[in-house]
Amino acid sequence: MRSALALALAISISAAGATVLAQNAQAQAPAPAAAKCDNPNALGVARVVQIDTTGGPGFGFEHFKAYDFLRDHEVVLTFDDGPWLGHTPAVLKALADQCTRALFFPIGKHAGYYPEILKQVAAAGHTVGSHTWSHKDLSKLTEQEGKDEIEKGIAAVSIALGNQPIAPFFRFPALRHPPELLKYMGERNVGIFSTDLDSFDFKMRKPEQVIASVMGKLEKKGKGIVLMHDFQQATAHGTAGLLKQLKDKGYKVVQIVGKTPLEPQKEYVDLVLKEIGGGIEVARPMSSVIETISGN
Repeated sequence: MRSALALALAISISAAGATVLAQNAQAQAPAPAAAKCDNPNALGVARVVQIDTTGGPGFGFEHFKAYDFLRDHEVVLTFDDGPWLGHTPAVLKALADQCTRALFFPIGKHAGYYPEILKQVAAAGHTVGSHTWSHKDLSKLTEQEGKDEIEKGIAAVSIALGNQPIAPFFRFPALRHPPELLKYMGERNVGIFSTDLDSFDFKMRKPEQVIASVMGKLEKKGKGIVLMHDFQQATAHGTAGLLKQLKDKGYKVVQIVGKTPLEPQKEYVDLVLKEIGGGIEVARPMSSVIETISGN
């Protein structure tokens, strides 16, 4: 990553009011460490923005209007529904080649399937939030069922990362926000992410379609939080081309980090471990278990 990342401005955003968008030279959480970048023309990271999620503030103008913290031609890259075999690693490689970073919202079950891949996401310096346990539409569940989906997802991601706290960020499936669960997330001090522009990449089969969708919407809006899915093949294959276009057209990437990490609740950690038989916690890395010895 470019050395500018080490000097990036951390902005603390609280739910207290309009004064929250202030430069915070005394940031309590350190900015992500700058990684060595072998690409002198990389997109990189222009700024690191730190968010104080006290009270559960919302971001993304599709649903939340309070915080307009991006400057012209700045983007936040977000990826939902991973980790997924083949697809997430391709996204990670594209991001690494451009020395840039994103915000990932993994599904709890998928984190259980591929903890090794999710560890790679975190190890690369990306921000890891959560996206429920099984991607159910929470607006169709009871309040308790919705809380269970949320908390099991947080627990599963934490377990997959080696029982580490995660970033205090959450995205509702299908961007449907039941009021009672928004209130609950506020009590949990978790920031909610909607989007400024949705790629709708799940409707696309070709990488060029994903690139055209994102770039076309960015040209109209000038900046924004971009919603994509590392679960989708077209996005996995199109991320490298998208990042090149962002660089060529003068866009800059902003990384989002949380001021205070989110700890899973023990009862849900126990529940997830029981449901999966302890598989996430005790499994060896897949590369040490499975090896191709013949053929491609």
